[in-house]
Amino acid sequence: MKFIIQVLVTAAVCFVLQSFLPWWSMPVGAAVVAYVIDNKGGVSFFAGLLGVAMLWLAMALYTDAGSHATLSSKVNKLLPIPALALTVIVGGLVGGLGAWSGTLLKSTFSFRK
Repeated sequence: MKFIIQVLVTAAVCFVLQSFLPWWSMPVGAAVVAYVIDNKGGVSFFAGLLGVAMLWLAMALYTDAGSHATLSSKVNKLLPIPALALTVIVGGLVGGLGAWSGTLLKSTFSFRK
Protein backbone atom coordinates (compact mmCIF):
# COMPACT_ATOMS: atom_id res chain seq x y z
CA MET A 1 0.00 0.00 0.00
CA LYS A 2 2.89 2.36 0.77
CA PHE A 3 4.21 1.65 -2.74
CA ILE A 4 1.03 2.89 -4.43
CA ILE A 5 0.85 5.91 -2.15
CA GLN A 6 4.47 6.77 -2.95
CA VAL A 7 3.85 6.44 -6.70
CA LEU A 8 0.82 8.75 -6.61
CA VAL A 9 2.34 11.31 -4.25
CA THR A 10 5.58 11.37 -6.24
CA ALA A 11 3.68 12.04 -9.46
CA ALA A 12 1.63 14.81 -7.82
CA VAL A 13 4.59 16.51 -6.14
CA CYS A 14 6.73 16.33 -9.27
CA PHE A 15 3.89 17.74 -11.37
CA VAL A 16 3.58 20.74 -9.06
CA LEU A 17 7.34 21.27 -8.93
CA GLN A 18 7.72 21.08 -12.71
CA SER A 19 4.94 23.60 -13.17
CA PHE A 20 7.04 26.27 -11.50
CA LEU A 21 10.66 25.07 -11.55
CA PRO A 22 13.01 23.47 -14.13
CA TRP A 23 12.92 19.75 -14.91
CA TRP A 24 15.78 18.96 -12.55
CA SER A 25 13.60 19.84 -9.55
CA MET A 26 11.78 16.55 -10.13
CA PRO A 27 14.37 14.26 -8.44
CA VAL A 28 14.34 16.58 -5.44
CA GLY A 29 10.59 16.09 -5.13
CA ALA A 30 10.94 12.33 -5.54
CA ALA A 31 13.66 12.30 -2.87
CA VAL A 32 11.52 14.26 -0.42
CA VAL A 33 8.56 11.94 -0.94
CA ALA A 34 10.77 8.86 -0.50
CA TYR A 35 12.30 10.37 2.64
CA VAL A 36 8.87 10.95 4.16
CA ILE A 37 7.22 7.67 3.13
CA ASP A 38 10.26 5.54 4.07
CA ASN A 39 10.06 2.42 1.88
CA LYS A 40 13.02 0.11 1.37
CA GLY A 41 15.61 1.03 -1.27
CA GLY A 42 14.46 -1.05 -4.23
CA VAL A 43 10.78 -0.45 -3.59
CA SER A 44 11.39 3.28 -3.33
CA PHE A 45 13.41 3.29 -6.55
CA PHE A 46 10.64 1.56 -8.50
CA ALA A 47 7.97 3.79 -6.95
CA GLY A 48 9.89 6.91 -8.02
CA LEU A 49 10.56 5.40 -11.45
CA LEU A 50 6.91 4.50 -12.00
CA GLY A 51 5.54 7.77 -10.64
CA VAL A 52 7.73 10.02 -12.77
CA ALA A 53 7.53 7.78 -15.85
CA MET A 54 3.73 7.93 -15.75
CA LEU A 55 3.85 11.68 -15.19
CA TRP A 56 6.21 12.31 -18.08
CA LEU A 57 4.24 9.96 -20.33
CA ALA A 58 1.04 11.88 -19.61
CA MET A 59 2.75 15.24 -20.08
CA ALA A 60 4.41 14.11 -23.33
CA LEU A 61 1.13 12.76 -24.72
CA TYR A 62 -0.65 15.99 -23.78
CA THR A 63 2.03 18.14 -25.42
CA ASP A 64 2.17 15.84 -28.43
CA ALA A 65 -1.59 16.03 -28.92
CA GLY A 66 -1.53 19.81 -28.62
CA SER A 67 1.20 20.22 -31.23
CA HIS A 68 -0.12 17.54 -33.61
CA ALA A 69 3.06 15.47 -33.05
CA THR A 70 5.29 17.92 -34.92
CA LEU A 71 8.27 17.77 -32.59
CA SER A 72 8.13 14.06 -31.82
CA SER A 73 7.95 13.14 -35.50
CA LYS A 74 11.09 15.19 -36.16
CA VAL A 75 12.92 13.65 -33.20
CA ASN A 76 11.83 10.15 -34.28
CA LYS A 77 13.66 10.70 -37.59
CA LEU A 78 16.89 11.50 -35.73
CA LEU A 79 16.98 8.78 -33.09
CA PRO A 80 16.70 5.00 -33.35
CA ILE A 81 14.31 4.87 -30.36
CA PRO A 82 10.91 6.63 -30.41
CA ALA A 83 10.93 10.01 -28.69
CA LEU A 84 8.05 9.10 -26.40
CA ALA A 85 9.83 5.98 -25.13
CA LEU A 86 13.04 7.94 -24.59
CA THR A 87 11.14 10.55 -22.59
CA VAL A 88 9.58 7.92 -20.35
CA ILE A 89 12.88 6.08 -19.82
CA VAL A 90 14.89 9.19 -18.94
CA GLY A 91 12.19 10.64 -16.69
CA GLY A 92 11.66 7.33 -14.95
CA LEU A 93 15.36 6.79 -14.28
CA VAL A 94 15.81 10.30 -12.92
CA GLY A 95 12.76 9.92 -10.68
CA GLY A 96 13.86 6.50 -9.49
CA LEU A 97 17.36 7.68 -8.66
CA GLY A 98 15.93 10.69 -6.84
CA ALA A 99 13.64 8.46 -4.77
CA TRP A 100 16.48 6.08 -4.02
CA SER A 101 18.60 9.03 -2.86
CA GLY A 102 15.83 10.08 -0.48
CA THR A 103 15.67 6.58 0.96
CA LEU A 104 19.44 6.48 1.41
CA LEU A 105 19.34 9.85 3.16
CA LYS A 106 16.66 8.53 5.51
CA SER A 107 18.72 5.47 6.36
CA THR A 108 21.86 7.58 6.80
CA PHE A 109 20.31 10.07 9.21
CA SER A 110 18.12 7.68 11.17
CA PHE A 111 19.43 6.80 14.59
CA ARG A 112 18.64 3.13 14.96
CA LYS A 113 19.77 1.12 17.96
